[in-house]
Amino acid sequence: MWLILAFTSAALLGFYDVFKKKSLRGNAVIPVLFLNTLFCSLIFLPFILGSAWGMTDTGSLFYIPPTDWGAQKYILLKSCIVLSSWIFGYFGMKHLPLTIVGPINATRPVMVLVGALLVFGERLNLYQWVGVALAVLSFFMLSRSGKKEGIDFRHDKWIYFIVLASVLGAVSGLYDKYLMASPENGGVGLDRMVVQSYYNLYQLAMMGVMMLLLWWPRRKQTTPFRWDWCILPISLFLSAADFVYFYALSLDGAMISIVSMVRRGSVVVSFLFGAMVFREKNLQSKAVDLVLVLLGMVFLYLGSR
Repeated sequence: MWLILAFTSAALLGFYDVFKKKSLRGNAVIPVLFLNTLFCSLIFLPFILGSAWGMTDTGSLFYIPPTDWGAQKYILLKSCIVLSSWIFGYFGMKHLPLTIVGPINATRPVMVLVGALLVFGERLNLYQWVGVALAVLSFFMLSRSGKKEGIDFRHDKWIYFIVLASVLGAVSGLYDKYLMASPENGGVGLDRMVVQSYYNLYQLAMMGVMMLLLWWPRRKQTTPFRWDWCILPISLFLSAADFVYFYALSLDGAMISIVSMVRRGSVVVSFLFGAMVFREKNLQSKAVDLVLVLLGMVFLYLGSR
């Protein structure tokens, strides 16, 4: 069941990337990101209030148990990590083709494995090392594909933005493992709905400050903001993808390494839309890069069974 949910989350994430790319084209990044956090918060606010007022049954999938500051401080840290990843990712997504951003993001499970190696002392087996090697090779080949479009991976700051977003996303994935694990297994043991609902609220508060202090005073000197109806589906698909993801992790036997890998399959959806809808270039060489990324994910899966 948890594996089916992981594939569902991957498909939803793919559409999330597509609508994000569409909303950011020629648009101001910070207001789009602020609206994303606003709509995500509005989606979960009824669940928070319904649970607090006793209107939601404690056995419901949407029930949010009460928490103290001891738990909230962990969620606040997650909000900082995720929002930092989003800021770098949104700016990079705006300035780069979706068919380049997707494969780079798809290397995130490799970063999770390397993080597990460094932080948790885990040891990689042969299959996992092959997966890591394929991911590194795909990144090198993707840089060659990018040169055909005038994108120099060594000197293009937007590439660094996407890489930083992916690294921070991998950190968030490792942190999720820590938050969801029971205290007996060395984790915090937080409820999945508590994490998802409150980290959205914290992000909304932080983005509100950024809007007021950074974007609003300089709005006339930067890219103007325009409303796009594609902004709303960003929040809907992201909230649904994260809800399914956290629910999958809460099921018995769910493996964070495999769930993380499957979720990166979202690159298939975003790549197809980048080719068919956005009419991006050099698709043949990028398709080879994508196959290497997916093949690396297969080896990571085999090594994590």
